[in-house]
Amino acid sequence: MSTIAAISTPEAAGGIAVIRISGEDSFHVADRVFRSVSGKKAADMGGYTCAYGTAYDGDERIDDCILTVFRAPHSYTGEDTAEISCHGGLYVTRRILRALLKNGAENAGPGEFTKRAFMNGKLDLTQAEAVMDIISAKGERELKMAENLREGAAFKKADECSKRLMKLLGDLAAWADYPEEDIPAVEPENLSAELNSIRDELNELIINYDCGRILREGVATAIIGRPNVGKSTLFNCLSGYSRSIVTDIAGTTRDIIEESVSIGDIVLRLSDTAGIHQTEDKIEGIGVDMAEKMIGSSELIIAVFDGGCPLTEDDQYLINKINNKKCVAVINKNDVNQTLDIQPIKDKFKHIVYISAKENQGVDDLKREIEEIFQINENTVNSVSAANERQKRCIESAITCIENTINAIENGEMLDAVNVILDEAEQYLLELTGQRITNAVVDEVFSRFCVGK
Repeated sequence: MSTIAAISTPEAAGGIAVIRISGEDSFHVADRVFRSVSGKKAADMGGYTCAYGTAYDGDERIDDCILTVFRAPHSYTGEDTAEISCHGGLYVTRRILRALLKNGAENAGPGEFTKRAFMNGKLDLTQAEAVMDIISAKGERELKMAENLREGAAFKKADECSKRLMKLLGDLAAWADYPEEDIPAVEPENLSAELNSIRDELNELIINYDCGRILREGVATAIIGRPNVGKSTLFNCLSGYSRSIVTDIAGTTRDIIEESVSIGDIVLRLSDTAGIHQTEDKIEGIGVDMAEKMIGSSELIIAVFDGGCPLTEDDQYLINKINNKKCVAVINKNDVNQTLDIQPIKDKFKHIVYISAKENQGVDDLKREIEEIFQINENTVNSVSAANERQKRCIESAITCIENTINAIENGEMLDAVNVILDEAEQYLLELTGQRITNAVVDEVFSRFCVGK
């Protein structure tokens, strides 16, 4: 494979930056750019050693640097790898990268270093996918789940199930292909029992998937209500600063304002929306339509009502509009005389909190209610689960095949027909772990990575 190079630290000003080089010619490329004070070449250095020197573009000095050498196979990629650490200026870093590219390296693609680690057997596919989860972790629990996956927890469970399926396939094949041999027959009852056990093991990998996804990706959350109930004030309270414009004029918010907000270990991808009501204003009407669409696309609804006003037709419309969604009803303006008829809200919503967004009162109660809805705990974090939609899809497909096999056995199907369905389940598990996977899937997995990792 070609020798690749990329900046592996964020492209922003900082104390230091790291440019990574990997491939069979990486040491020679490094030697064309880096000159050590001792005169020692990267090609002559031992693995896990460093040298101090200077990076040059031809004869033009760029910066003082440290070169670190990792020899194959004892490197992240499994290939000869060199890393140049320099001062963290944007221009300096890019200048060194350009010098490396001029001297034989090629630009690394997204995730190409980790892709090579996978191709060279340093990581299985589930471990490789966990690398990006570690990089993007926003909290301790999210990091724990990612570390669990990087240590191979999902691979081990899927691989164990795969091996059990392979044994069953071997027993079925031996019994069918060598009838003259004294091979014990495969008993349908024993086969069904083993398949039920494997299915239950696989189900454990997707049981906590949604909780893990919430920790990784956050919860798409919309603040919904009629105009002037305090949606934007609540949005600013949760955001911690004045992100949305707040006035006493109804219809101030016409577009969707978005912000990420941490509620304990949960990240809300929060959207402040236009007030839902009947309007003749064309532009305001577009905002109302967008707000109604947000109800359908959001995973959590914060429905805001004005405690200081009687329930209106627009409020009732909103109550009827929210069906089968995770929702918290917020009775706002708790600091004024309460005239709201609360019973229709109690009839519809399980989670209700009373706040004054203007006075920042009761917001902590809202946060606790949101945490209660999602109930992410240590057991969830420490459990083994699928990490992404690709893994979940493979597991669900394998489970479907296993259930079809069990049904076929119960319906008295011939065991050679059962063997075909079971083999399909095995193929899905091998795709999950990366032991049988197409180049297109590999490219799709690593396309989500940042360049330099």
